[in-house]
Amino acid sequence: MLKKVFYLMVLCTSGVLAIHLLPLFLNAPHFSLVQAQAPQQERETIHIERAAVRVIQDPRSSFSAVSVDVARDEIVLQDESLEQIMVYDRLANTPPNAAMTEPKRVIGGPRTNVEMNCGIYVDPGSGDIYSVNGDTNNVMSVFSRNAKGNVEADRSLHTPHRTLGIVVDEEAQELFLTLNHAPAVVVYRKMATGEEAPLRILEGDNTRLMDLNGITLDTKNQVMFVSNRGATSRNRNNQGWSRALKEGESTWEIPRQFDAWRNFVPGSGEFQPSSITVYPLKANGDVPPLRVIQGPLTRLNWPAHLSMDMEHQELYVANTVTDEILVFSATANGNVAPVRVLKGPRTNLDKPHGVFVDVKNDEIVVANFGNHSATVYRRTASGDTAPIRTIRAAPPNTPAAMLGNIGALNYDTKRDQILAPN
Repeated sequence: MLKKVFYLMVLCTSGVLAIHLLPLFLNAPHFSLVQAQAPQQERETIHIERAAVRVIQDPRSSFSAVSVDVARDEIVLQDESLEQIMVYDRLANTPPNAAMTEPKRVIGGPRTNVEMNCGIYVDPGSGDIYSVNGDTNNVMSVFSRNAKGNVEADRSLHTPHRTLGIVVDEEAQELFLTLNHAPAVVVYRKMATGEEAPLRILEGDNTRLMDLNGITLDTKNQVMFVSNRGATSRNRNNQGWSRALKEGESTWEIPRQFDAWRNFVPGSGEFQPSSITVYPLKANGDVPPLRVIQGPLTRLNWPAHLSMDMEHQELYVANTVTDEILVFSATANGNVAPVRVLKGPRTNLDKPHGVFVDVKNDEIVVANFGNHSATVYRRTASGDTAPIRTIRAAPPNTPAAMLGNIGALNYDTKRDQILAPN
């Protein structure tokens, strides 16, 4: 009698990130991946093509990052679930009884190179949309503001693996990208393309960069803020990426991710409390932070994207795990409490991953990965305050699969549950 089990696969295609369950029959030679009992020289790999028994996926948009084109009154959202970019009117507000709000434009499809898209920046002058991909496609794509559909990017930049955050210093015309692991901030010319090398790289043990995600700038005071989730390990030579740079050359051979992993000291991995670290805007190399926001009073827990209000000198943090937006003074340091916290059932915050401060309209816009929505609040909102507008991509209370960067899979036979850490 054949014994049947299920083989779980994580597939990321141009259309969806999903879990596929495939039947695998044991003790059946024509279903063996490798006939292990045969002598080494006679072993033969057998390829199996079989449709999935079922697929776990989210057919609705889930938003992982947000930016606002203030000059043109548009909200631009990264839809990581369906791997596309959604553009809405800034004043769009989904009625309570409506299924969703249709976007004005959608950029998506295999020609766009948009895949596991997790960071976004909108050029305040041209309206160009900069999109970075997290863990499968090492490309930053730039689209003109009128782009829509399955179109090629106007230009693209080959980026290191696991690029998550993006921001631009418009005055200096410099592009900042965060690298999750090995942790670093790489800085390019704003108009960099192809295999162009970065201008400088912030990395090393003294930086205290740990599993970093978001980034924002205070060009008025010439500092950058970076969110760190806490996982860290020690580097053999303090140069996970910088060692690939060659002085005087305009291109670089980006190290493969496995090469970066090999550069870590075995056994040095650890988890530290989440933090926000602050550096000089022109920091290069193994530079320690000027200030560190860290400790129980901060409420930081898996912080994602950041946004800076330079006019009021306030830092906004999407605090994903606790469903909060935290607001700190721009000069905060140490174990300090936020000046405001937006949190509670009336806020409709659910796994907020992106936040943008719109100073012109005195609003903040939040991308919620946990409930298919983007929510808009007054800039000074705090406590359990309801949004003034909501953009929904699904009917109210539609469950969200929240499949993002699936790192592993397992099956709990006792509870009959699939475990999918993101």
